[in-house]
Amino acid sequence: MSTRRFYILGFGALMLFDTLTQVSFKLASTHAGEFVLSTTWLWEVFFNPWIYGAVVGYIGAFITWMTLLKHAPVGPAFAASHLEVVTVLAISVLYFGEHLSAMQVVGGLFIVAGIVCLSKSEAEHPH
Repeated sequence: MSTRRFYILGFGALMLFDTLTQVSFKLASTHAGEFVLSTTWLWEVFFNPWIYGAVVGYIGAFITWMTLLKHAPVGPAFAASHLEVVTVLAISVLYFGEHLSAMQVVGGLFIVAGIVCLSKSEAEHPH
């Protein structure tokens, strides 16, 4: 497998796992309701299937991240690992009906621009 394809598949998988984790937490918290320190609330969370989606997402992200770190330069890899912020923002708008502020849009654009700049820099000056 080519290095480029490895990075695309790897970071795509990492983004999917991280997004799954964040969305699962959102859905689990929505279904559990307002936090109350009680056994009833804890049971509601524990038996909610979305909490297990978050666990699967964390495990998948950890394995994917460790695999990527064996091969990818740390700087661009660390930056690219934050793409889930952008995907979670998009899902929040599309699926949960949330509204983005101008600052959130600008922040998402800065994240993408930073990743592009780091990737181009690494491609031009590999270690």
